[in-house]
Amino acid sequence: MIRIDEILKILPHRYPFVLIDRITEMDVPKTDSWVGKKCHAYKNVTMNENFFLGHFPNKPVMPGVLIIEAMAQVCAVNGYRTELNDGEAQEVFIAGIDNARFRRPVIPGDQLRIVVECTRDRKSIIAFHCEAFVDNERVAEADILAKAFPKREAK
Repeated sequence: MIRIDEILKILPHRYPFVLIDRITEMDVPKTDSWVGKKCHAYKNVTMNENFFLGHFPNKPVMPGVLIIEAMAQVCAVNGYRTELNDGEAQEVFIAGIDNARFRRPVIPGDQLRIVVECTRDRKSIIAFHCEAFVDNERVAEADILAKAFPKREAK
């Protein structure tokens, strides 16, 4: 399991934009390619989320774009590696989103389980298939293309 303190070492995000709470599983293939590498993560959705102030005041719904962002953050953890750039750490950023679908609203009290699988690995370009579930019901899915860059130091 990867807890939030380790996630924060990988992601450049900080409050209020960290949208995953923990990684519970990471299946790493025993090949040079990371195709097939799976990552399972959780986001606990609470009424305390600041986006519920405006989306929507009388019927709170997690914005779909933030579900995609949560998936992208799991992709960044899944795609993180240090063997690129002569052992230097790197960051993973969204390069494209395809086939995004939202099947039902995500509301306060839901626990979002995100499953991300690497489908293509070209070292600095990585493709992922992502699914989000609440109580084993698929609520969203998307294909995310990511690009890895050398990690920049914070200023």
